[in-house]
Order: sequence, then C-alpha cells, then structure tokens
Amino acid sequence: MARLADYFVLVAFGPHPRGSGEGQGQILQRFPEKDWEDNPFPQGIELFCQPSGWQLCPERNPPTFFVAVLTDINSERHYCACLTFWEPVESTQEVVCTEDGTEKEDEANEGGQARLSSTAPAQPGQLFAPKTLVLVSRLDHTEVFRNSLGLIYAIHVEGLNVCLENVIGNLLTCTVPLAGGSQRTISLGAGDRQVIQTPLVDSLPVSRCSVALLFRQLGITNVLSLFCAALTEHKVLFLSRSYQRLADACRGLLALLFPLRYSFTYVPILPAQLLEVLSTPTPFIIGVNAAFQAETQELLDVIVADLDGGTVTVPECVHIPPLPEPLQSQTHNVLSMVLDPELELADLAFPPPTTSASSLKMQDKELRAVFLRLFAQLLQGYRWCLHIVRIHPEPVIRFHKAAFLGQRGLVEDDFLMKVLEGMAFAGFVSERGVPYRSTDLFDELVAHEVARMRADENHPHRVLRHVQELAEQLYKNENPYPAVAMHKVQRPGEASHLRRTHRPFPRLDEGTVQWIVDQAAAKMQGAPPAVKAERRTTVPSGPPMTAILERCSGPHINSARRLEVVRNCISYVFEGKMLEAKKLLPAVLRALKGRAARRCLAHELHLHVQQNRAVLDHQQFDFVVRMMNCCLQDCTSLDEHGIAAALLPLVTAFCRKLSPGVTQFAYSCVQEHVVWSTPQFWEAMFYGDVQTHIRALYLEPADDRLSPSQEVGEAQSQDDERSALDVASEQRRLWPTLSREKQQELVQKEESTVFSQAIHYANRMSYLLLPLDSSKSRLLRERAGLGDLESASNSLVTNSMAGSVAESYDTESGFEDAETCDVAGAVVRFINRFVDKVCTESGVTSDHLKGLHVMVPDIVQMHIETLEAVHRESKRLPPIQKPKLLRPRLLPGEECVLDGLRVYLLPDGREEGVGGSGGGPALLPAEGAVFLTTYRVIFTGMPTDPLVGEQVVVRSFPVAALTKEKRISVQTPVDQLLQDGLQLRSCTFQLLKMAFDEEVGSDSAELFRKQLHKLRYPTDIRGTFAFTLGSAHTPGRPPRVAKDKGPSLRTLSRNLVKNAKKTIGRQYVTRKKYNPPGWEHRGQPPPEDQEDEISVSEELEPSTLTPSSALKPSDRMTMSSLVERACCRDYQRLGLGTLSSSLSRAKSEPFRISPVNRMYAICRSYPGLLIVPQSIQDNALQRVSRCYRQNRFPVVCWRSGRSKAVLLRSGGLHGKGVVGLFKAQNTPSPGQTQADSSSLEQEKYLQAVVSSMPRYADSSGRNTLSSFSSAHMGSHGKWSSVRASGRSSGLGADVGSRLAGRDLLSTPHTNGTPPDSGFLRPQRAALYIIGDKAQLKGVRPDPLQQWELVPIEVFEARQVKASFKKLLKACVPGCPATEPSAASFLRSLEDSEWLIQIHKLLQISVLVVELLDSGSSVLVSLEDGWDITTQVVSLVQLLSDPFYRTLEGFRLLVEKEWLSFGHRFSHRGAHTLAGQSSGFTPVFLQFLDCVHQVHLQFPMEFEFSQFYLKFLGYHHASRRFRTFLLDSDYERIELGLLYEEKGERRGQLPCRSVWEYVDRLSKRTPMFYNYTYAPEDTEVLRPYSNVSNLKVWDFYTEETLAEGPPYDWELAQGPPEPPEEERPDGGAPQSRRRVVWPCYDSRPRVQPDAISRLLEELQRLETELGRPSERWKDTWDRVKAAQRLEGRQDGRGTPSSLLVSTVPHHRRSLGVYLQEGPVGSTLSLSLDSDQSSGSTTSSSRQAARRSTSTLYSQFQTAESENRSYEGTLYKKGAFMKPWKARWFVLDKTKHQLRYYDHRVDTECKGVIDLAEVETVAPGTPTIGAPKTVDEKAFFDVKTTRRVYNFCAQDVPSAQQWVDRIQSCLSDA
Repeated sequence: MARLADYFVLVAFGPHPRGSGEGQGQILQRFPEKDWEDNPFPQGIELFCQPSGWQLCPERNPPTFFVAVLTDINSERHYCACLTFWEPVESTQEVVCTEDGTEKEDEANEGGQARLSSTAPAQPGQLFAPKTLVLVSRLDHTEVFRNSLGLIYAIHVEGLNVCLENVIGNLLTCTVPLAGGSQRTISLGAGDRQVIQTPLVDSLPVSRCSVALLFRQLGITNVLSLFCAALTEHKVLFLSRSYQRLADACRGLLALLFPLRYSFTYVPILPAQLLEVLSTPTPFIIGVNAAFQAETQELLDVIVADLDGGTVTVPECVHIPPLPEPLQSQTHNVLSMVLDPELELADLAFPPPTTSASSLKMQDKELRAVFLRLFAQLLQGYRWCLHIVRIHPEPVIRFHKAAFLGQRGLVEDDFLMKVLEGMAFAGFVSERGVPYRSTDLFDELVAHEVARMRADENHPHRVLRHVQELAEQLYKNENPYPAVAMHKVQRPGEASHLRRTHRPFPRLDEGTVQWIVDQAAAKMQGAPPAVKAERRTTVPSGPPMTAILERCSGPHINSARRLEVVRNCISYVFEGKMLEAKKLLPAVLRALKGRAARRCLAHELHLHVQQNRAVLDHQQFDFVVRMMNCCLQDCTSLDEHGIAAALLPLVTAFCRKLSPGVTQFAYSCVQEHVVWSTPQFWEAMFYGDVQTHIRALYLEPADDRLSPSQEVGEAQSQDDERSALDVASEQRRLWPTLSREKQQELVQKEESTVFSQAIHYANRMSYLLLPLDSSKSRLLRERAGLGDLESASNSLVTNSMAGSVAESYDTESGFEDAETCDVAGAVVRFINRFVDKVCTESGVTSDHLKGLHVMVPDIVQMHIETLEAVHRESKRLPPIQKPKLLRPRLLPGEECVLDGLRVYLLPDGREEGVGGSGGGPALLPAEGAVFLTTYRVIFTGMPTDPLVGEQVVVRSFPVAALTKEKRISVQTPVDQLLQDGLQLRSCTFQLLKMAFDEEVGSDSAELFRKQLHKLRYPTDIRGTFAFTLGSAHTPGRPPRVAKDKGPSLRTLSRNLVKNAKKTIGRQYVTRKKYNPPGWEHRGQPPPEDQEDEISVSEELEPSTLTPSSALKPSDRMTMSSLVERACCRDYQRLGLGTLSSSLSRAKSEPFRISPVNRMYAICRSYPGLLIVPQSIQDNALQRVSRCYRQNRFPVVCWRSGRSKAVLLRSGGLHGKGVVGLFKAQNTPSPGQTQADSSSLEQEKYLQAVVSSMPRYADSSGRNTLSSFSSAHMGSHGKWSSVRASGRSSGLGADVGSRLAGRDLLSTPHTNGTPPDSGFLRPQRAALYIIGDKAQLKGVRPDPLQQWELVPIEVFEARQVKASFKKLLKACVPGCPATEPSAASFLRSLEDSEWLIQIHKLLQISVLVVELLDSGSSVLVSLEDGWDITTQVVSLVQLLSDPFYRTLEGFRLLVEKEWLSFGHRFSHRGAHTLAGQSSGFTPVFLQFLDCVHQVHLQFPMEFEFSQFYLKFLGYHHASRRFRTFLLDSDYERIELGLLYEEKGERRGQLPCRSVWEYVDRLSKRTPMFYNYTYAPEDTEVLRPYSNVSNLKVWDFYTEETLAEGPPYDWELAQGPPEPPEEERPDGGAPQSRRRVVWPCYDSRPRVQPDAISRLLEELQRLETELGRPSERWKDTWDRVKAAQRLEGRQDGRGTPSSLLVSTVPHHRRSLGVYLQEGPVGSTLSLSLDSDQSSGSTTSSSRQAARRSTSTLYSQFQTAESENRSYEGTLYKKGAFMKPWKARWFVLDKTKHQLRYYDHRVDTECKGVIDLAEVETVAPGTPTIGAPKTVDEKAFFDVKTTRRVYNFCAQDVPSAQQWVDRIQSCLSDA
C-alpha cells in the first residue's frame, strides 16, 4: 500500500523581494508540516505552480488544473497536481496583517469579507492574484487528484458545510494499493466517492489517451522522428500553450519508449525562471509554454516539437538516425492503418459502410502495440547475447553488443548502434536481463511472438489483428474492471468563479490536520505490512536470433562447395600434402571473405587441437598462420561475427619447435589486427568465458549424485541444453532457501572463478599485444587502443631517459632496453585498465585486485623474455624461397639508380587487372620488385595467385611523369601483415600502389623516395634524362669548352644571348633589306659591323648532314636553327614571304618575314623570324608589343589559300592596349605620351592587317555595321554558347548577332556542328579579335573600325590542372571501388569537367575556322598567348589545312606553334625543382585529345594514326627526348640545343629529337601510319563538339601489363617466340592458338590489323626467299597506285573502283572503304583520290606526297629508289610540243634529275645530268603553258646542251625546286 498524497500545499502570490513587477509564489501552508521520513518535501514547488511566473491579472480567470512532474535526487518522480484560482488582491495593510499571522476565525472574518466585497465595485483597477492548491504524490492518478482538489475548491466556493481540515486530513491519510489491478474506493468525508484503479502489471506504463493525442497533434513521421531522437539521446523540447497538453505529450513519448526507460532529464512543464536548463549539455525531454518560444530560438542542438502547430523542427547540425529498413517502412504503414483506417478503402469503387473508428483510448493502446511489436522485432533474441558474470549475491549481467549486431546483420546501422550504447538500454539490461523475475507482456512477445511477426510481415490484415490483440491486453492492464468506476464528487457551479461574494481561501488549522494524520499513522503501525508476493519465474529466452535483414554478405555467399574447399585444404595441411594445399590456398583465401567460411575454418582448426596444443612443422605452421591472418583481416574492431573470439584459443594452441626448448606460437604471427587492441573485444571475450565457467560451477554437482553411467549421460545431455541463464534462474530461485554458510561459500567460489579468469586474460592479452621483436615499438604506436603511446615521444633519447627512470629491467644496452620498457609499459597500462574495469564490474575483492596489479608487470616481463629467444631463433630459420627478381629491360643509355626493392603491386581500382568484368585472370596483386632508373620507375613481378600461371607483370612510367607520391599503410596480399607502402601516380595514367616486403627496411624505402624525388625534380634542366643520356659529363658539372679552330656551338649561343640582352630596348630606325649571303660567303663568320644583319641558310635534307658534307661548323652560327627553318618552310608554303635569294620578293606582297626579333630582344618567347604586315616598319613593332602581355604582339601564323584571310595570335591585351584604344575615343593631344603612341601604333598595326586582305584593301569605306539590320541583334547566334550572355550593351550588333543572321532563317543544327560555310553575312568585320571576357569588360568599339572584339569565357591553366587531377582519379582510382559500376566511372568523369573543356576548345576552334573560311581574319588573343591561344590556333590550322594532317605537317605545326611560339613545356610539366610547386598542367595533352576527337570523327583525313597521338602524349611528359624541354627557342639557344640538333652525327647516337625517332621508326614499321588515309584536298573539317559526341581517349584507360607502356618501342618488342615446329621439348607441334588477355597483352601487337599482317607476311616471305625486303611504305604506295589504275581502266563503276570522289562531302567516320572485287575475294583498297594528269594538285598534296613516298627510302641502292626530292612539274616539250605534267625525281646520289610519266611509273622517261647544268633562273610562261599558274612559278634550267622550261604548281613549290637543285649543284 502507498499514500495517495504525501503533502497538501497552499501557495499564494507574494510581492517580489527586489520590488520588480513580477511577484513570486509563497507557501502559505503545507500539511503535514514535518517531512515524511521516506519522502522529504520537494523543493521549488512554488515555481512549478505557476510555470509562466506569478502575475496579477485584471479579471477573474476560471480555475485551471495541470500536473507537473518533479524528479528528486534519487530519480524518484513526484507528481504535483496544481489547481489554481484567482482572488482579488487585498489592501496592503491586510496583506501585512495576514503575514503577521493575526488572522481572525472564519466567523469573524465574514464581516471583513462583506466590507471588501462592498467596496469592490468602487475599484475599477481591481487586480486578482493567483492562489494554488497543490497535491504532491509519488503516484500518478491524475483524475483522482483533479477530483480531490476540485472538491476542496468546491467546498470553499460553494461554502458547503464541510470542514476543510477533515477533507485534507482524509486525503493525506488515504492509502491505495500499488499494483495488481485491485480497485479501492475512497471518500474524503464530503459525501463523495471515488474509485482508484491500479494497473494489472506495474511495469507497463499507463498512458490513458496521451499517445493518441500526440499522434493527432504531430502526425506519424514527426512522432517517429521524436521517438528515434529520444532513443538516440537527443534533446527534445515540446511547445504548447496548454500545460496539460505538454504533460500529456511527454507522458505519451515515454509510453512509446517502453520497455526502455528514459533516464535523462524529464520535465514536462518547465517554469520560466528555469529556462537556462535548456542549454544543458545532456539529453532531455522538456515541455515549455509556447509564450517562451523566442527564448528557445538560439538553441542549436534541440529538436523542437510545436504541439499547437503540429511541426517538428530538427536543427541542421542534428542527425537523427532512422529505424533500420524494413522496420521503418513497416512501422509507418501499420501506424497509418491504425490512425487512418479509411485510407485502405479510399480507392474502392464500392466502399463498405463506414466502420466505427476505435475510441481514443483504444486507439492509444493500438498505437502503443505497434511500438511494442517494433521493440520485439528490434530486440528479438537479445537474451542470447547476455553474459551472466555473477549469480550471487546479486546477478551481474553484461550484454554482448557486437555479437548482437553481427547476428542481425546491422553492424553498420547507426540507429541500433546508438540505442545499444545508450543509457536506456543499459538500464534495460540490468533490469530485464535478470533471469528470475516477474515477467510482463514484452517478455512474452519477444520470446514467443517473433516467428508470428515474421510470418505476418506481408499480410497487413494479420498484422492489424495482432496489433489489436496486443492493444486489448494493454487496455485491460489499465482498465481491468470495466464500467464499475462510479465517481461521485461535488463540483462547483457553473461560472462560480465570477461570483463577487468570494471570501479568500481560509487559513486552515494545522493542529486538526496533524491530529488526523497521526491517528492514521498509529493505526497503520499496528497493522501488518501488506506485501503482495510477486510471481517470479524464469524469463523465457525465446528462439535464437535470425537476421532482421536476410542480407547476403556481398559477392561471397558461401556455398557448400566453398566450405568444402576450406575443409579439404585444412585436411591436406594436416596430412602433410603440401602441394595439394598450395593449389587450394588461393581459393581458400578468396572464400574466407565470407563469414561462413571463416567460422568453418575456426571449427576445422579446433578439431586438430589435442589437449590445448598442436605442434606443426614449418610449412604447416605457415599455412595455418596465413589462413588465420586472412580470417582476421576482415574482422572489425568489434569482431561482431565472433571470428577473432573463435580463433583466440587457437592462436595459443598452434605452435612449432624452433630449437630445443624454444617454441613459437601462432599468436606471434597474427598480432597485426586492430581487433586485439580493442578493449571492448577483450571484455566481451572475458565475460563470455566467465559465464561458461560459472555455469560449469553449478552443473558440476550433478556428476556426484548420479552414479549409473546411463543416468549420467542423460543428465549430461540435459545439462548441455540448459543455458547459463537457465542455471542462473534456478540458482536465484534456490538462493533464499540456502543457509548463510552455503551462500557465503557460493559467493566465494564465483569470485575466485572470476579472479582466475582475470589472470588467464592478463596472460592472453600480453601474448597478443607484445610484438615478437619487442625493440620495434612501431606495432604499438600504430594501435589506437593502447592508450598513452601517442603521447610518448618518438625520439630515442627521451625514451632512453624514460627507461632509465622507470628502473629498466636490463641495463646492458641503452636504446633497445628503453624501447622495450616503453612497449612493456604501454601493454601493462592497457592490461591494468582492462583488469580494473572487469574486476570492479564483476565484484572481485579489492585484495585480489591489488594482487592482480602486482602480477601484471611480471607476466609482461616474463613474456618479453620468452619472446626474445623466439625472435632470435626465428631469425635463424631458412628464409622462405622468394621468387627470383626479374630484371627489367632498359633503354640504351638508361641506368639503374636503385636496384630492385621487393614489393607487392596491389590492385588500384582498374578492374581489368584483377579479373573483373573484362574477364581474364587476377594478375594483381603481383609479387616482385620495383626498380628506379634514370628514366623510369619499373615494377616487374609475377601474380601472387599461383593459378594465373607464369605471366610476367610489368608496370612502369617515366620518372618525369610522376604527379603524386604518398605513403600508405596496407596489408600484404600473402601474409596479411600490415606493411608500409607507397602509392605513385603518373600523368601517363599509370599507378603503382606498392606494399614493401618486410625485408625492405624503412630506410631503404625512404632512400627510394628521396632518389625518386631527386630524379623527378632535378635542380637544373640539364639533369633530366634527355640531357644525361649518352653524354659524357655528369649533370651539374659545366662542360669543357672545346678548343676548336671555329667557335664552338656553345660560345656562339652564349654570344648570341649576350647580344640579345644588349639589344633589348634598342629601336631599329631604318629597316635594312635582308639578303641571304651568296654561296661564296658561306663558311665565313660575318664581319663585326654586320652584327645586326641576319643570315639564314636554306633547308638541308637530313641526308646532307653526313660528315662528308662540305658545311663547316661555323655555318651553324647563322640563325637558321631547326625550328625556324620549320617556320620559314611553312611561311613559304603559305606564300607569306620568302627568304630565297633567287626569287626577289615583290613589294606588292601584303606580308613579310621580319627579323626584328632575331636577337629575342622584343619578345623572349617568340621565334626569331616573324610574319608582319609589309607596311609596318620594324621599329614600330617594339611599341606595338608593349600593349600585349609578355610583349607577345599579334603576328600572322597562317593564311587561308582560298579566302586569303589570315590567322593571327598574340598574348592578351594590357589595359592600355586595344582596350584602352576603344575606351578612350578622344584625339591624341600634341604632347602625347608613349602609351598613347603605342596605342596609335597598335591601331595602325591592326589597320595594316585589315588592309592586307585583298577584299578590304581597296574599299577604304568602313563598311562593317551601317547596313546591318536591327532585326539581327541579340546574342542567340553561334557565339552565344561560347560567350556568356552578360555583354555590355555598348557592343551592339556584335559578332553573335551577326553570326545569328543565318540562324534566324534556318533551323539551328544539332550536335554542335556549325552549318555550312556560307552562313556568314556579307556585312562582317574584316578582323575579329577573340579575347577574354574579363579583359574586355566595358569596351565600346568604335563603330567605324573594321575590327570587332569577341569576348568569350575561357578556362584558365589552373582549371585545366584541377580538371586533369580529377580525370586521373576517375581513370585510375587508386583503390578498388566498393561496387564497381560504369555509372561511378562516368560520374567521376563528369565531375572532372575534362570533356567540357575539350568541348569548349573544339567549339571555339570551329567558329574561328568558319570565320576564316568566310574571308574574315581572326586574331586569337587569350591569356598570355601560350596556352589556350596555342591550343586554339593549332586546332584551327589543323581543321582548315589538310597539310597539317600529314605526318610532316603535324610535326611542322607542333614545331611552329608550340615550340617556336614558346609554349612553356618545362613550366607546365614541372620539369625542375623550381616548377615543383606549380604542378603538372597538361595543356599540350589536352590539345592532343582534341586532335584525337577530330581523328575519330574524320578517320580518312589524317595520315597519322591514333597511336602517333598517344606516342606524343606519352613522350611530351617523359623527358626522354629534348624536343619538349624548355619554354622557348630563346632558352633552347641559351643551352645550345637548337644548334646541337643540327650538329654532325657521329655514328648511331641515341635520338635526341622525338621527330628523328618517329622518322626512324616509320621506316621500319607502319605503326604511325593510318591506312585509311584518303584526303580530300579542299576539305575543311567541322567536327561535332557536343560532349555527347566526345569519347574518352583510350590513352587514359588502357594498359598493357605484359610489357608496360608500348611507347618506348625498343622495350615493347618482346623476345621472339620459337617457331611452332621447333619446340624445345621436341614434342609434336602444338596448336597456334594463343590466349589474348584484355589488359595483359598489347592487342595491336598480338592481333595486328589485316593490312599490317599482310605487310609483315610479305616481309617474312621476302626474307625467306633471300631477297632484300622492300620498305613497307613503297609496297603500300604500289598497292594503292595499282588500285587507282585498275579503277581508271575499269571506268564502269564496278565495285572495285570505289573512288573517294563519290564519297559524300562530310566524310565523318564511315570506316575503311574495303569492298569485294569482282573476282570474289580480292580485297580492293581504294583509299586515295584519283589524280587526272590535267588537274593541278595543291601544294599540300605535293608535300604530303613527298613525305609519304620519299622520307623512308633515302638509303636504298636500287636505281629507282634513290629519291632526294620528288614532285609534279610541267615541262615544255621539244619544239612545237605541248607542256606536260611529269613526275620528277631529284637524285642527289646519282646527281641527276629523272622524270617519269606518273608517280608510280617504274620506267624512267628521261634524265637531266646535273653535272651539265649551268644556271637555274626564273622563267617566263610561253605559249601553251598552264593558264591557272602564277607567273612566278616558272623557272628555266640551262644545261650545256639546251634550256629546259619548267612550271611548278604554285610559287612555293617552284621555290622549293629551285632551292633543291641549287643545293645539289653547290654540293657538287
């Protein structure tokens, strides 16, 4: 029985002591006045009576009632029922008088009351003060409290004739039963009757309707959020204007949490004065009046539920983990069925008549039933994870959290993890874990109903039925006897509070009340205590656990077959069949990724242990340890699947004898796993073992009692079935019946059991925590669990100090001992912490605990001494035979810097190498060695998986390509040891992720890193491989200056640079006319006064550079360095100006070659010779250059042969450049500044460019904008996508609108391809300047100018760098993806934005091509003019001019635009230490990618293959060749590079130029040649540029593990395989089939295409026949020519004559034109367009001819093959004969000029002996000469016999012929 009410208190309004406006509560009276002994009076009641503060109010409010909850220090809850009513405020005197306590009796007081009330109306400002009746109780009977207080108030208001003292006395003495469902009727002596109903089971909460109300107010999702928040210990705050609602909501939330109890702060109604409680750091559930909502705004981590508004606000920083699926959705569905039964029927065509919804009370129980089921599902089987650690004197129970999560498959689940770690669950375990107690609904549910719940999951109606059954039970618990509860309580009348005649609540007589209380107390003492016996039983455990989610463990679902493999392997090991075991081992290691296989392994190994010991031989030991390590590597620190727990006894059982008396146990080899350093793992293991022993303790006596053997057997089997909890329950039941001595004995036995286990575990832990080599503290430092090692200093000195202070055990060797002491100390601390925790929890006596603390250091020290012997002996074991290191093949000149370090190469996220979706074997991980050479980092090795076979795995990349190096710590694939590793990433898309073998010391690894760094970033460019290769001097030492008769190259270049420095800033006033020196002057150094002159020698064929040639080294002094010759050659080809002495230049030409920069004085990064407008003087150029960044002023780099428009390039503008010119429109004042003059010069310069264009030269009228109609304004045209829309309005009709003209008329084209070239309007500007948008802000062009600015947005170099980094990560991720899918690759590819940048470049280039094609010139002026400008300019030329799509043309393009015009290769490639910080920025690679995209779309337009682009992409970063080093020609000259490249060749030196290398290779193999090359002469390419049309370049993704990257040709040619017939084994010839693996073999080599195969076959057959084999190129040309002839003769359009002229104009990738010929199977390849003899081929065709036919055949001896130069010339026949086109061949070797009928004619038609030639002079056209040819293309060759008249196809080729013939003559 318990008191219904503990205290009755009367609280009234009192003034605030500090005189503030607010009042404060004062306790007028409390009964009883003395505190109860068992229940002191709670403090602070006066705050809780008026939670919003004590305030007077101007009118009478109706009485209010609510129940506040106070929690005392013992976490007992006190329910304070408060009934508040209002009374008029009395005059101050009376207040004083009342306070003095001189109050009269009731009767006397009535007069005063009358007086007061009569004056009341006279006081308009009458105020009313609150007064509260409070009932304090520990029981929660809200309705009874409401009725009781209501009765007291009614008696007072209605003036009933009942003594209030008696009512209050009766209330305080009333006792009610606690639980058990009994009813009690009480009366307070005022003619009232109330029935108090207690719940049937006390542990189930009573919720009345609170849960249903909570759901109505907030809705399902919000309540579920609050539920999860409360369970995961977040702060929850309720807001409402009603206190009763707040109390109900809090009560409802708590009822939902059952069976867990909320153990944090719980204040349903928080007073305003205590609002600062909300900023407490601990979790809480609190209710606050909505009036104080503003004060709650700044709480950052509180979840606020507004009951009135129905919202729940979760702050951003708070994450509420949801319930695990499928429980979340199931719960949600059931809740909606309960709350809204109509929902199911809403869609029915014929809905049933509406069913009556359950009452609110019933709905409340149904909602609670849903949550009860939820907990039963969440916690099902929890009793199987309880460890009973002690039974007597009190049960001590621990919960094995990891096992519980592991068995549920919910280890990753955030929600369950947090619930299990929370305080509520800890309380749940200690309260409900007890095996012998009274049970309730939840215990039944979790034990017996789980199976039913699983079965019902998919049947909503069955679920609903179950919910309703549970709800019935819950309802019955609260209302066991329906409809009996007849209350009869007097209530005050309606609106009684408004009556004027109130007298104040009387003061009660304490004496009377106290007397009633005392009487009752005396009566109670006499009566015996009514103790209701609890029905205690053994709590049912229920079925063992099944996983909530039937998840399979990823790809390793263990089939029976896999388990069979594991079993077989183990039996082979123990039977000594090592070879068999070795075969199975890889499969076993793979199977061990699955949980079942790991359990199976542990189980099988257990079977081989006898008497806790199993001695193995070395091989067996190695196998067992490897399998154990493999098992443990996937264990998390929690070991949720119990694998480490199962292996723990085994690691101390398996051992091997190292020498007599020295045994090594398995634990010394499996220490490197995180699980061993996790205290929670050890605790769970310890408690599990203790439970086993305690159970055994109580099962032992069974043996003594049952003597007959069969009974023993039966008893044993029964005992085996009984769990530890059953045993404990039985013992708890017997406990009260045992004698005191017996009890003591049992307690002592249990305590010693725990103590002995603690000693055992101290030993076990020292085994697994002390490393074999205790001098290595590395192991410990890496383990987080081992406490304060992090704070221990790593320096040996401090360690040795610490060691000596801590009385080191052995003082022979300073350092080692100090380390040992450090390790030992850490382990001792770790074990001590463990021992402290478990012993305190399991009640070990303090004496025993002290003993343990003394024991632990001794155990550790003893073990260290044992290990020293083991370590010493294990060192003496013969080392395991490691595979022999495979030495890599090196290039000539490549030297090994560091010999092989043994490493494992690990998979890096590209799945091909590990036998992923591409098929093939798992080549990685591989075991081998890494080598560092002067050129590369190379890994060679074999796959660790022996089933793969003897495949050599090679992965390498140039040192120069290294972009990132980071240290990693990884597990070796074989022994699963944690090893240091290194991850090297290169910009050639290789990644070496290596783990060092344990034999590689950390110093070796460090040395490797240092050397690698030194080679990657040499201090000077001379330290790079391209320079050190084949040079005698070591890098860093200055080379000796050769004492030559002529000045050496280096001195020359040094002088040149010195002169350049001198001449910088010098103005050239007069422009000297440039004449190359005559032949007789060559060979002499120029006289001193000619310093400013320039001499340029003509292009010499490579074959003239033999030592026999007559040129002296001093000739190299001329400025004709290689690249400028490339430039000049190209300028001549384009007709932009020439340097020839034989054809004088006419003034009428619009452009000229200016030598103004020959000393690099104006612009360091430009070439020496530049093309500028004819009319601009050299001295003006200096001023123009000031307007541009880096002085890179606009120069012409290409001219369209058709429209004569020119393409110019420059750096971006300085503010005072064109921009300034446009901004300032005023006329220059007379005293103009230099800047103004620069701007004017610049204007003149641009004007000169404009007037140089034939179309604009005549029309001086400025015709750009006037006639352009306003209809075409707006930027929706071609430029709108390139340029951002925010243009300044001043630009008016910009290029965008102009270009839009056509788009308005025709539909825009799809795919991002521009429409035909005719789409530009005639009213366009003569010159478009493409500049950066940011730079051209606010520019207003002069409408009269003929040029126009096009601002576009481009990306910067740093964006290219960032994008490339992401691209690298996407293509070579570095670590295997969790779920490899194409989508994740595409997503990361998209994030890199690489393709978007390619798209932008192509888009801009195509637009520039359009402009040029339509006759407008374009100046590209972006950034500094050397990155994006170069990309765009090169692409434009490539798209516009077919010549650049040939091998020679592309080389020329790169030499001219990238090398001569100063793209900063060294800076962008971070070639030296200085550039290290700037990182690798692949601008050139991006350009090659663009070319690759165009190549894919137009495969027939390029003479070179895709491989050529990859080759350049690889070698521009490899630093193997000198071509792509340094940042400009100036720097190359300074280093003497340009001259050296021309220097004489002595013998076969390694190639220094990539072009020379390509030439050499092209003669031997067609790898750079594109067989489908069949160009159209006039073809301007317009590729699609949308991202959807772009492909990822396979250069980024493919790799060849057989030989490493295939771009170093010498290395890629593997050793020849023996012919099939002559196998060394002498057996029968085997089949010719060969397996080709996608990522291992180089597919182009193993499976060449048809044409390469045929060419190879031809060569082989010729060799067999003993003939000198023909060059592949000649064979190919012959085949093509024959094809053309056949086509010409046929002429009937048979399939074999498929001529390219019939192919549609846009020949995008239509594939190779291969068709069946008429004779069945002859493949006819017609890949070249027909050349009729009358047509005039363009110069580019001519050049292409030259390159394709002759470069490869200089060194052959057959007469027809000596061709130094060849091409088509028209020759005038004999007298009266017509001019005819003939194929001429200039043969330097035989010194003759031969001619043939056509190119492939083998019969020579005539010979001109060069020995007879006297002069070569310009000629004039005669009758019958070709009409279309320029007159300058004619020349005459005069011999001693006659004069030959020739005509070339155009001026440049005529010039070429003249120069070639002259050079032949001079050589002679």
